Amino acid sequence: MNRLELTAPCGLDCFNCELYEENLDEVKRKKFAEAFSLSEEKVACKGCRAQGGCRLHWGNCDMLDCVKEKNVDFCFQCSEFPCSMYTPCVDGADRYTHNIKIFNLCRIKAVGVEKWAEEEAAEVRKKYFKGKFVPGKGPQL
Repeated sequence: MNRLELTAPCGLDCFNCELYEENLDEVKRKKFAEAFSLSEEKVACKGCRAQGGCRLHWGNCDMLDCVKEKNVDFCFQCSEFPCSMYTPCVDGADRYTHNIKIFNLCRIKAVGVEKWAEEEAAEVRKKYFKGKFVPGKGPQL
């Protein structure tokens, strides 16, 4: 598995996403097809870089367009990082992983995409969706 290709420029870990083709089983495929009003064949995602954006928002991705225009692999490699596209927002924070992006990008910059992908990405996702926030300690499982 190519971790660079399966990590979105914005910091999302495509390889851990429920819609990533290797993570889909028939139950999930049917559930997502019904939820998004798609055929089951169109649900599976190959990753942001491979298909031109995140399957979860089903549209053009300004962040992906921006990194391509600036010829960088990740947003943190841009002199304008973090830009206004990373402004935190409460709306949808319980459903969308936008708030993970800055953290992941900082960790990728610090330890590299391979080490982050192997040692941290799944744990970050688990804490984000299942953890409880403890002031002064961050999310705890």
